[in-house]
Amino acid sequence: MIARHKRARRTKTSKNANIHQVARRARVSTATVSRVIDDHGGVSQDLTNRVRAAIRALDYHPNRAARNLRRLVAQTVGVIVSDIQNPFFTSVISGIQNVLDEARYTLLLCNSDEDPKRERIHVSTLRAEGVAGIILASTGADTDMYRQLLKAGMPLVAIDRVPAHLQMDLVTVTNAKGACQAVSHLASLGHERIGLITGPCEISTSSERLDGYEQAILSMGLRLAPELIQLSNFRQTGGYTSMQTLLDLPSPPTAVLAANNLMTLGVLQAIHERNLQIPEQIAVVGFDDMAWATSLQPPLTAIAQPTYELGATAAKLLLDRRHKPDQPYRHVVLETQLMVRASCGGKNASVSQASCE
Repeated sequence: MIARHKRARRTKTSKNANIHQVARRARVSTATVSRVIDDHGGVSQDLTNRVRAAIRALDYHPNRAARNLRRLVAQTVGVIVSDIQNPFFTSVISGIQNVLDEARYTLLLCNSDEDPKRERIHVSTLRAEGVAGIILASTGADTDMYRQLLKAGMPLVAIDRVPAHLQMDLVTVTNAKGACQAVSHLASLGHERIGLITGPCEISTSSERLDGYEQAILSMGLRLAPELIQLSNFRQTGGYTSMQTLLDLPSPPTAVLAANNLMTLGVLQAIHERNLQIPEQIAVVGFDDMAWATSLQPPLTAIAQPTYELGATAAKLLLDRRHKPDQPYRHVVLETQLMVRASCGGKNASVSQASCE
């Protein structure tokens, strides 16, 4: 009767055995147990024998499905974008995914929709899942959570937007230079009242494009008119309402720079509703050279961003950080290019490159 009771207790223990019990019985770490189970090598014969003996004694059966799932998550990179409906991110994500595919990593895409609360939820979820790293276009509202991740050793790469007061890997573009070239080009065509429609100043892309605008206005000898600068959201509605405001001024602008592609659509909508002719009555330049830019009538002058390269570079930085966690942080800045078309008129006007460096 006593023997049967002991066997019953041993059977119950075996049924509930886990990797931590195996490690304790063998007097090794759980990592060593994993290496023996997966036959990865690098474990002495003595330790291997102890682990195998513990496995037999406890009748331990590894959950292969769970182990494979953990491996899969460890080969997953989280990507958080600020607006999945913005075509800008389509090419960025393509660049990220192609690099990750080559390295046998998978991509888990999250959309914050410019909502800091949603962004925090995504970050918390990705951290809990144990992803290999995170590539992010931040809303810029909460940097403490990223600071905690960096302290914990999580590889992070910021794209497009620079989170304030953080030391981390970054991939951005020459925002100020691109805006400066666009406004300088408009000024060289004779425009003196040039409007700017951009996003919130706390977002780095917005503030940098504003800096480039102001630099060009001053370097071209024009008056900096505060009423010509409109700060809104980076959506089509933001471009539309801001353009309406500019057109309602007693002395409206004769040219305008819209600081992203969705804003540009709103700007064009407002101009068409007023039955204004482009570029005869108002010239337009957009920041982002989208596929539809050449299909417009007239074709849109735009500042092209190397979006695919932006994503691919971010993925490479993250994988480098994963393999070399102690290397210095890097900030890669990619060049923009002004694509001159008919929406601003005067195709052959020159742009002073030196004043926009």
